[in-house]
Amino acid sequence: MKRPVHVIGVGMTPFVKPGTSPDYPQMARVAGRTALGDAGIAYDDIEQVYAGYVYGDSTSGQRAVYELGLSGVPVINVNNNCSTGSSALYLARQAIEGGLAECVLAIGFEKMERGALGEKYADREAPLGRHMATMHATQAPSTAPMVAQMFGGAGREYRERYGASRETFAKITVKARRHARHNPNALFRTPLDVEAVMASETIYDPLTRLQCCPPTCGAAAAVLCSDDFLRRLRDARPVTIAAQAMTTDYPSTFEPPSMMRMVGSELTRAAARQVYEAAGIGPDDIDVVELHDCFTANEIISYEGLGLCGEGEAERYVADDDNTYGGRCVVNPSGGLLSKGHPLGATGLAQCAELVWQLRGEAGPRQVDGARVALQHNLGLGGACVVTLYRRD
Repeated sequence: MKRPVHVIGVGMTPFVKPGTSPDYPQMARVAGRTALGDAGIAYDDIEQVYAGYVYGDSTSGQRAVYELGLSGVPVINVNNNCSTGSSALYLARQAIEGGLAECVLAIGFEKMERGALGEKYADREAPLGRHMATMHATQAPSTAPMVAQMFGGAGREYRERYGASRETFAKITVKARRHARHNPNALFRTPLDVEAVMASETIYDPLTRLQCCPPTCGAAAAVLCSDDFLRRLRDARPVTIAAQAMTTDYPSTFEPPSMMRMVGSELTRAAARQVYEAAGIGPDDIDVVELHDCFTANEIISYEGLGLCGEGEAERYVADDDNTYGGRCVVNPSGGLLSKGHPLGATGLAQCAELVWQLRGEAGPRQVDGARVALQHNLGLGGACVVTLYRRD
């Protein structure tokens, strides 16, 4: 029988530009100690650790966690591209839910290099080989960074299918910056207008530079526990994981060729459907969302995949301000990946932290009034999508 799972502690570092951060063990120490302190427990209470990172040598997770203590517990290293942090969270939740542990730590960190993401190993098959084949079958060659071509191509396909304007995509960045100005952990907090976003360098139409998330360094962590462990705590402020799902690629990801499906629109749709069915609620019940806006195009596409609006209705959803305060649902109150930053291994756990703060009413000037139900969406090409639903009763 599945057991309830609660998040009882979260923590993160401010996200910063490559070359300006401490080393990864130091960032992990700050995030991990903050999460443990938030939970009101010691590292010795932790029975398992899932440590997520993408760029780093084997067992970097152990080196990072040793900053918190040397208790001999299992430390499992996790790498699932941009959904790594949520994959660590997924495994931690399974351990609690399945009765294998009472208290587990999920931690993610990344010390990134400057510049666009690229392949690290040229002497073997690329993990995104099938994705690139779909891209090459769908659109003309370009010198733009590979991932920008993929998500830009998906944005272009969306525009061709539904007639959305380039300005609609630019408005996503404007909203992200507006939200981030109240987040001390965000990398970019200076407001922008649509004209400035549109005037920045074109990376791959319809994406301009200010519509692409930056490489970032940082760490985040979450402590999860069972009902039995929760009863031992005096001042716990638990947030319950009501449902969670992970999906990977389907045949439809690649055939017939579609850039939107290739970058994960169907993964998002399938994971969201599983979560809504398991929790017994629908998208209209969601108060706040942390969504994987690695590029503005992905936020537009993901609105529909998560059921926040109907197919082809994202432009109207944006125009009506239904994605911000006073609208139907506040999306990325943290500033999202576009403004907060995207240290790959930490991103999913930083999303978790923001939503826990929102549901506790601890988000300060970016607090969503009356938030009781929250949704998290974290996507990695290759591919994996994790959707998590949180509740505070």
